[in-house]
Amino acid sequence: MSVKLSAATLPKLEGATVPGYDRAKLKAGILHFGVGNFHRAHQAVYLDDLFNTGEGHDWALVGAGMLPSDAVMRERLAAQDFLTTVVEQDNDRTAARVTGPMIDMLPAGDAAAIIEKLTDPAIRIVSLTITEGGYFIDSAGVFDPTHPAIAADGANPGAPKTVFGLIVAGLKARRTAGIPAFTVMSCDNIPHNGHVTKAAVVGTARLSDPAFADWIAETVAFPNAMVDRITPATSQREIDHCRETFGIEDAWPVYCEEFKQWVLEDKFPSGRPALETVGVEFVPDVTPYEHMKIRILNGGHAVIAYPAGLMDVHFVHEAMETDLVARFLEKVETEEILPIVPPVPDTDLGDYFQLIKHRFANPKIGDTVRRLCLDGSNRQPKFIVPSILDNLKAGREPVGLALESALWCRYCRGVTDSGAVIEPNDPNWDRLVERAKAAETDPSAWLSMTDVYGNLASEPRFAEPFAAWLKMLAEKGTAETLKSYLGEG
Repeated sequence: MSVKLSAATLPKLEGATVPGYDRAKLKAGILHFGVGNFHRAHQAVYLDDLFNTGEGHDWALVGAGMLPSDAVMRERLAAQDFLTTVVEQDNDRTAARVTGPMIDMLPAGDAAAIIEKLTDPAIRIVSLTITEGGYFIDSAGVFDPTHPAIAADGANPGAPKTVFGLIVAGLKARRTAGIPAFTVMSCDNIPHNGHVTKAAVVGTARLSDPAFADWIAETVAFPNAMVDRITPATSQREIDHCRETFGIEDAWPVYCEEFKQWVLEDKFPSGRPALETVGVEFVPDVTPYEHMKIRILNGGHAVIAYPAGLMDVHFVHEAMETDLVARFLEKVETEEILPIVPPVPDTDLGDYFQLIKHRFANPKIGDTVRRLCLDGSNRQPKFIVPSILDNLKAGREPVGLALESALWCRYCRGVTDSGAVIEPNDPNWDRLVERAKAAETDPSAWLSMTDVYGNLASEPRFAEPFAAWLKMLAEKGTAETLKSYLGEG
């Protein structure tokens, strides 16, 4: 018999560990934008670990957001007292835990309520998981203040509709009230995510109050971070499995791998929870860890995603079981990614790549190829293009990464090799489909997307192999093209 998750039913749960602390005594210290699966499997889990030691109970979470999806998440979580079932899965282990560090979530889109909470002196950290596409940056990582949403907040700073407009309004209210600024902590997969977040907040403020923007730049801390945990999207499959396996009726459980990592700069002038006691690594410079993770793991995801998608492979572990895809990953990583990743303290990059392959191959995660293919227009400039540029700077020809780019282009035509329709899978899907079809006769139509590729269209060492691979994909299909790259064609 299953039990509906709530604070009242925690003592009845037999299939999962539950919070070992009194949630009624928790006090909010962090406001978090973007209460999605990754946040609940990562930051929230670390805080749950900390609270279970008896420490840090004044650092509980309050959720916030401006999107319709945030309203849906709030409704589901509120119905179960903001508890979440986190199911950790490794090849030989599956375990469920109920986490409880979130104590409230503000009404989605309610700017006044969010700004009021941001002004609360108890809130000393504002954290974000708003996805790579949520920072209004171009392919070079530069903030775009002309984006209509940002421009609207600049014109009407008292009623912001973006996360960055809200943060600016919250900081201004605190300054007016004589309350110290909170720290702004990004938990998204973006190189130098603290710097990127600072540019967005300062850039938004500058549109309406340049002097205040200067104050933010000089006063507010924006630590960089590297975060890592493979966390698939929740579907009915996970909801049913949670109920049938652990006896818990959770409206939106989180399934994730057992592995997790968080490397963080120690820049918190208003204080922080003692997360180092539960495995968070505090370091002076996150950059080497960022490069390692974003290039090898996130870049590796992109390498396997598009050939697997074109060959109708559904799950990520099935992609790793597909010989051509697995060997494509191996060759691109060892020849074009690992060699241009700078050294990382106390880390062997070869060993790290072996760990990544093990994680990708985990059959219990149920991560989908479609999820990895999602939002390429925002992910490629961050996960793939920097490796292309670094190879070119080093005098290396990025032939394999050119093939990865060609596979993404081919995927965006909207049909697999078998003719199956690929449903829209990117915020810019219509533009991508149009460009991909035009690239069948003119490859520069794809590479001329400067928001993705910068000036790479004019670099023959990349543009020429890209065009050749795209032609081969059209004539021979994905499998034969991979064989050619692997020296078998």
